[in-house]
Amino acid sequence: MSAGHGHAHGTATGRYRSRLVLVLVITLGVVGAQVVGGLLSGSLALLADAGHMLTDASGVALALVAGTLAARPATNTRTYGLQRAEILAALANGLLLAGLAIWVVVEAVQRWTDPPEVETGLMLAVAAAGAVANLVCLVILRAGRRESLNVRGAYLEVLGDLVGSVAVIAAGIVIATTGYARADVVASVAIGVFIVPRAWSLLRDVVDVLLEATPKGLDLDRVRDHMRRVPGVVDVHDLHAWTITSGVTALSAHVVVDDECIVEGRPGVVLDALDECLGEHFAMRHCTLQLEPVGHRGHEGAAHD
Repeated sequence: MSAGHGHAHGTATGRYRSRLVLVLVITLGVVGAQVVGGLLSGSLALLADAGHMLTDASGVALALVAGTLAARPATNTRTYGLQRAEILAALANGLLLAGLAIWVVVEAVQRWTDPPEVETGLMLAVAAAGAVANLVCLVILRAGRRESLNVRGAYLEVLGDLVGSVAVIAAGIVIATTGYARADVVASVAIGVFIVPRAWSLLRDVVDVLLEATPKGLDLDRVRDHMRRVPGVVDVHDLHAWTITSGVTALSAHVVVDDECIVEGRPGVVLDALDECLGEHFAMRHCTLQLEPVGHRGHEGAAHD
């Protein structure tokens, strides 16, 4: 016997679609300015920051496309629809971040022995404009970073861009005041190194979702304990919880009920009570529960406690 609750398929990314579109427009504008500025000024750091922002734009575009796919209705062949498309987009985003970090470091090493002359005035002006744009984007995405992996990925990338812009500004000031041209290379390496842990963090969370790990912050022992307190429930086994996509969690379990529940025909009452328990205490959006009499477990295959 099963109970499904919270079948609404709206996703966290979908709620922030308009904000993602605005961030995408701003980011693409800054990328164009930084590419032109980097080529004209000869600054690798500015080009590295432009490449990072282009990765951001690609990631946001992927998130928007994935959010649209995730909103499509479920079918008999895809019972959760295409909601996992959001997670695949976040995976691609993380891989793009990692690839960019490697490129920046390799290019910086090659430039170390022969750093090019940099036009600091143009470099500083473009970097400052990028920093302002990044601050605006951070404010736009701040509210959704805890609800959606895609929004979080975009937020982290913009945060990295802000740090990158600050690094470029610092390098420009050093070159302008001391003539130390390698400051541009140092800033480039700093940008690349900064990207790595953020890419790792995003990829780790994506892998957890794809491997259907227990959602962060959810204690299954506590869940089982709450379910056992429901009148009529004797035990709970084969308890599983996982994330379908950001903001959409699922749970399944075998619930052993007492003989009185079976004889008096009260399974619906128990299911309603479990529904209320899981919804109120753990915000579970989709649960599938199998009610079974005492002793039935012996007829089942291997069980997960």
